[in-house]
Amino acid sequence: MELKNFFRQTGLMLALSIPVVFTSCDKDDDPPVDNTITGVVVASGDFSTLEAAVLKANLQGTLSGAGPFTVFAPDNAAFAAVGIDQAALNALTPAQVSNILLYHTLGAKVVAADVPAGPNAKVTTASGDSVFVTKNGSGVFVNGIQVTQADISASNGVIHRIGRVLTPPAGNIVQTATAAGLDSLVKAVLRATNGPGGDPSLAGTLSSATLTVFAPTNAAFTQLLGALSLSKIDDIPMATLLAVLRYHVRGGRAFSSDLANGNLAMLAGGNTTINLTNGTGGGPTITGNGNGGNRSNITATNIVCRNGVVHLIDRVLIP
Repeated sequence: MELKNFFRQTGLMLALSIPVVFTSCDKDDDPPVDNTITGVVVASGDFSTLEAAVLKANLQGTLSGAGPFTVFAPDNAAFAAVGIDQAALNALTPAQVSNILLYHTLGAKVVAADVPAGPNAKVTTASGDSVFVTKNGSGVFVNGIQVTQADISASNGVIHRIGRVLTPPAGNIVQTATAAGLDSLVKAVLRATNGPGGDPSLAGTLSSATLTVFAPTNAAFTQLLGALSLSKIDDIPMATLLAVLRYHVRGGRAFSSDLANGNLAMLAGGNTTINLTNGTGGGPTITGNGNGGNRSNITATNIVCRNGVVHLIDRVLIP
């Protein structure tokens, strides 16, 4: 009986030990979890376009390296909003995609609590360009774009999710206006700079001083010419043209996150009026003193230039 009991007990112990052995083998076979920035991006379905961009730029090794890094990570909706999908990525070179992604990357770990209060503290990115970060009662902002989910932890840094792709600066304000197809504005600035009775320093100021420009679209200038019963920009009296152009400029960088309801003082004197919610679709507007209450929609914001920021508007501001 003792021998039989011994075998029964031994068999039970072996039976109980077998699953443990199998379980241990299963655990040993599991691949290690990648908690680097690359691993976190790959694991999230919301960052699939970002993942494709990282692969296109061949940055997966860099972003899984020692770091530490901070990445302002656009989600899929952010890429879609600017028309970047897989086909668009395929049309770009790896160097172009790398430049965009490195503009979203800092070579240090900066959690939300450590973001400078600013406003618009200048921070150098891994691309060598600068972004401008702000922390206020509404949250954390980079180039005026709000962080929608902060402090996504990674083993080699931190990710901050943003709802819009950051675009590296293409040049100064005049160069950016030219690249954006704002032909009427550029023509007006050049005439006001070089024409008889103009201000020879105007284009230079717009190219070098740190400024915010509310830039009228070509359609906005067409509307203005119609209201003045004129056919071309060259017909606008020089004094009027200079006064109007200067009324679209504010000193310093004023991103959309810096705008508030009420008066906004312009560089050359006089105020405009900002309303953040009364525009088309509930968007922001700006109205000049001479616009008779006809507000201008701010149709695009936070276009970063090397010497400032541009916001597009659909009506010329009148002092």
